[in-house]
Amino acid sequence: MKQSFIEIMDSTLRDGEQTNGVSFLPHEKLVIARKLLYGLNVDRIEVASARVSEGEKDAVSMICRYARQIGRLDRVEVLGFVDGGKSVDWIADCGGKVINLLAKGSLKHCTHQLHKTPEEHIADIKQEIAYAAERGLNVNLYLEDWSNGMKDSPEYVYQLMDALAPLSSPQGGSTLRRFMLPDTLGVMNPLQVVEYFRKMMKRYPNQHFDFHAHNDYDLAVSNSLAAVLSGARGLHVTVNGLGERCGNAPLASVQAILKDQFHARTNIVESQLNDLSRMVESFSGISVAPNQPIVGENVFTQVAGVHADGDSKDKLYYNELMPERFGRKREYALGKNSGKANILKNLEELGLELTPEQTRRVTRRITELGDKKEIVTQDDLPYIVADVLKHDTSSEKVKLISYVVSTSYGLKPGANIRVEINGQQYEAGATGDGQYDAFVKALRYIYRKHLGRTFPILANYQVSIPPGGRTDALVQTVISWHYNDGILRTRGLDADQTEAAIKATFKMLNIVEDHLSKKNL
Repeated sequence: MKQSFIEIMDSTLRDGEQTNGVSFLPHEKLVIARKLLYGLNVDRIEVASARVSEGEKDAVSMICRYARQIGRLDRVEVLGFVDGGKSVDWIADCGGKVINLLAKGSLKHCTHQLHKTPEEHIADIKQEIAYAAERGLNVNLYLEDWSNGMKDSPEYVYQLMDALAPLSSPQGGSTLRRFMLPDTLGVMNPLQVVEYFRKMMKRYPNQHFDFHAHNDYDLAVSNSLAAVLSGARGLHVTVNGLGERCGNAPLASVQAILKDQFHARTNIVESQLNDLSRMVESFSGISVAPNQPIVGENVFTQVAGVHADGDSKDKLYYNELMPERFGRKREYALGKNSGKANILKNLEELGLELTPEQTRRVTRRITELGDKKEIVTQDDLPYIVADVLKHDTSSEKVKLISYVVSTSYGLKPGANIRVEINGQQYEAGATGDGQYDAFVKALRYIYRKHLGRTFPILANYQVSIPPGGRTDALVQTVISWHYNDGILRTRGLDADQTEAAIKATFKMLNIVEDHLSKKNL
C-alpha cells in the first residue's frame, strides 16, 4: 500500500462522553484537550455538543482560549445541529471556529425524524452552512446514519452529496471542508465499508471523507482500516474506545495498526498514548481492560517462562509492538507459570545475582504464591529474595508439618497443629482470641507438656505490606519476643497474614533451638 497521511480526529470529549455514567468536569475537559492537542498532537478534537449546558459552554470556551494561545484553534471542533443558526451562534460565542454539522444521512432519518423531504433538508443545510460562513466558522458535515443510508436509500445519499459537494473545496477557500461518514449504529462489516466507500470515492473523487466507526459488532477498528484502504482521509477515534453502547474505535489500536499494518503516516506521538489512557481512565471512572491492546495493564507482560527464555536468547517473542514506543516497558510476570527465566529477567533488571540454588528456592516461593492466585510484582521480589536467603529451611530443627485454623460464628477460633522438634513429632489443639492466638496456644501446650520448657512471650506484633510493593500479594508480619532478657525480632512474608505470622514464629523457634544447641556443646 502506498504510504498515505491519515488525519486523526479524537472525539473523546464529545462522543466518548456519551458513555453511560461518564461526565467530564470543565477543567477535566481542558486537561484532556491539552494532552490531545499538545502532547499527543492529534490533528483535530471534537470537544462537545452545542447548546447542551452552561457547564459545557464554559468547557468549550476554556478549550478554545487555550487552543488559540498555542495556535491550534482550527483543530477544535464542536458538534452542531441544523437549528436555524442557534448552534452556530453558541459555538461562535465560545470562540470556536469549526462546527461539525449533523445532517441526516439516511432517508429514514430525514423523513421519520425530521418529517421533511430531502429537498427541504438540503435547503436547511445550505442555509446553515451559509450562516456559519457569515459568523466565520468552517463546516464539516456529518451524514448521520450514513451506513444505513447506503444500505437502504443510496439514491438519497447521492442526492444529498450532489447538492452539497459543489460547496466544498479540499484546498480550502470554502466553508465546507469535509464530509464525515458515520456508521452510527455500528452495523457495518469491513466488506460493506469497502463497497460503500468505493462508491462514494468513485462519484466524488475530490472530496475529503472521514469515517466514524462504532463498535457494536466489535468491528470498529477493522471497519476504520477498511475505510482507509478505500480512500478515507480521516478517522474518528476515542481514548480507550469510550462511546455510547459498545463505544468507538480506540485511538491507540487504530494508531498502531495504521502504522504497522498499513504503513500510513499520522501526527500521533505514540509515547504519550499510555499516559493519556491513564488520565482518561481516571477522569471517566471507566477501567481499561487489562488485555486491551497497547494500553491494557497486561499487554506487555510475558507470563510463560518459555517466552522469557526466548526473549533472553534472541528476542524470539518480540513483535513491532515494542512497549517503549508507547511509553511503557516489557515486564515478566512472577507467578506459578513464571519459571526460572522470568525470575532471572526480573533479577537482572534489579541488579541482583543469585546462585542456581538460591534462584531455585526463590522460584519455589513465587510458585507457592502463584498457587494461591497471587501475582508478585518486581517491587515485591527483593523482599522475597531477602526472606528466602535469610531463612534456610533445610537446617530447621523446628518444622511445621501441618495445621488447621478455623473460625465460626459464636465460637472462639481454633487451631490443630502437628510440629516436628529435633526429629520428634507432636500434636496439639487449642482455642484463642484469634486464629494466630489459638495457634500459639497450641504451640505453648506442646512446649510445656512434652518438652517441659517455657515458650517466649510475645512483645509486639506488626503487619504491613512490604515497602515499595505495588500489590497486596505479600503481607509482612514482624513479631518481637521476650527472650533471655532481651528482644528477639523475626519476620514472616506471605500472601496470608496468619501464614506470615506463623512463618515469623517458626523462625523465632529455630533461632531459640540454635542457641540451646550451642549452649549445650
